Amino acid sequence: MSAPPLVAVEGLARRFDVSRPWLARLLTREPRRWLQAVAGVDFAIPRGTTMALVGESGCGKSTVARMLVGLLQPSAGRILFDGSPLDPRAGRKALAPVRRRMQMIFQDPYASLDPRWRVADIVAEPLDAFGLVASRAERRERVAELLRAVGLSPADGSKYPHEFSGGQRQRISIARALASRPDFLVCDEPTSALDVSVQAQILNLMKDLQERLGLTYLLISHNLAVVSLMADRVGVMYLGRIVELAPAEELFTRPRHPYTRLLLDTVPDLELRRRERVPVAGEVPSPIDPPAGCAFHPRCPWANGRCRAERPEPLPVGAARVACHAVEEGRLLA
Repeated sequence: MSAPPLVAVEGLARRFDVSRPWLARLLTREPRRWLQAVAGVDFAIPRGTTMALVGESGCGKSTVARMLVGLLQPSAGRILFDGSPLDPRAGRKALAPVRRRMQMIFQDPYASLDPRWRVADIVAEPLDAFGLVASRAERRERVAELLRAVGLSPADGSKYPHEFSGGQRQRISIARALASRPDFLVCDEPTSALDVSVQAQILNLMKDLQERLGLTYLLISHNLAVVSLMADRVGVMYLGRIVELAPAEELFTRPRHPYTRLLLDTVPDLELRRRERVPVAGEVPSPIDPPAGCAFHPRCPWANGRCRAERPEPLPVGAARVACHAVEEGRLLA
């Protein structure tokens, strides 16, 4: 964390109104219902590094990603980019210089590309939107440069998305994301829809582009193998909160939070180290009606009365920050 952060979030939160229609609530005297998707998240991403957010489906990691790039507005908290806070109330024109420096690679390359557009127009869309080219010749030259950068041919610009495989489509998505010369890329499960052999090619491409262009990544993933390959730092999310934030190497070699251990215990132990594993049962509680105290306590083998009554705050433990009473009190078995 020696480099200054390019992106930082402080107390970031987002809730959704999931109430029944007004008349139905009036007749039944039912109050509004809120789904707390993200509940006060803090982290910073130094320039040129990769931070990963991991967790089960519904934990809020994709909601964080969408708030960072402006697809969703935060309910609370703030986002800082290159030291300056982003004001969600600012107009589109005022935010354009910052939004140009942020782009997103989506999960499904089959759904994120317009099937009616040629590849050249798809890749050039950010160039047109931000006014980054002065002529059609410059536009063609820039599109050809971007396609070569992701391992495609300039001649591919005349084709349509359906003429490409899944891996090639994701390369087109990456080329489009790079068109505005961004500093920060949010990668929301960028390889989960691809075959395993193709995943490795895309991940290697992303690492190569990061080294050549100095990119900063936020990687959203549930695949711990991908995270171990790509991330410098990992945040583990559970029910809208980060329960453990640590350097990747330390998190994989010495996980501290019980939920982090649960996630890592799902990975097959190919080295046959015969490490004792404590089973964790149950399912993720509803974010509409979360448990009191620590949200993980209904599934935690080490939970006690304090865990059921008091929500833990993140505390430094070595190079990590962990929100767990059992870790704080030393009750967690090594």
